[in-house]
Amino acid sequence: MTVLKDGYTLMHEHVTIDLSGVKKDLDCRLDCFDETVEEFRQLYEYGVRNILEVTNMGMGRDIAYIKRVEEATGIQLLVSTGFYKEPFLPDMVRESTVEELAELAVKEVQEGIGDTGVRASAIGEFGTSKNEMKPMEEKVFEAMSLAACRTGAPVTTHTTLGTLGEEQADYLIAHGVKPEKIIIGHMDLSQDTKKILAILEKGVNVGFDTVGKLNYCPDTFRVKALREIAERGRLSQVVLSMDITRKSHLKAFGGIGYGYLFESFLPLLRENGFSEEEIDMLLIHNPKRILEQRGEREA
Repeated sequence: MTVLKDGYTLMHEHVTIDLSGVKKDLDCRLDCFDETVEEFRQLYEYGVRNILEVTNMGMGRDIAYIKRVEEATGIQLLVSTGFYKEPFLPDMVRESTVEELAELAVKEVQEGIGDTGVRASAIGEFGTSKNEMKPMEEKVFEAMSLAACRTGAPVTTHTTLGTLGEEQADYLIAHGVKPEKIIIGHMDLSQDTKKILAILEKGVNVGFDTVGKLNYCPDTFRVKALREIAERGRLSQVVLSMDITRKSHLKAFGGIGYGYLFESFLPLLRENGFSEEEIDMLLIHNPKRILEQRGEREA
């Protein structure tokens, strides 16, 4: 069972990731160990004690690298299992059956990833294309739903610019995944508060997990939407993160860095009337509920 350290938890990050082959862009190979460690040590000073690392099979997942960062920083890094989305799915997704893919994810949750001795704490991030669930993406959704039902592990998804969030939630719930164990990711990028509230009404959680990606969505929208969500009594279903994926996102290379959420976004929330209790709900209590409590079918 996952046990979080006392402190803040970021719920959708990449310590290392490599999408450079498909994207033909070396900036998409995040492998800057020293720079990452420096930033994570600063996160530790800000109170971060846990990070859900959502890099999985086909995305350049590197457990040994992640463990090195964990040991160097004191932040607990929780790893994930599963497959991402088109066009980043490994050949295994096409060549294996739904049952085989599900069993692999179950094994990584219950027994560990390869011979690393590290168990996956979540299933994700798996996702859909913009306004479309492609056939292989649906295959992944079916397999990961099976794995979630068999393990009780939480699932965390990728929506492309916030599209198909409702459809993802409906699919997972229809396939037996408990709503409270579902995080529909990147819903801040929808810039549609009505759509976000409709998803929350289903009982699932949503990720405001691209904080600081202002070229996609202004943080002013995130603040306004979170205030409306709070007024509707749904703030207990939201988690925060930044989804750092590129070298150029790091401070050393001119980016806003992993610390932006604490250096810029939380002050913005406080300026707009958010209490420390509400901030603790987003960064402590909601992650704890989602990650620590498993279903009765957990092995």
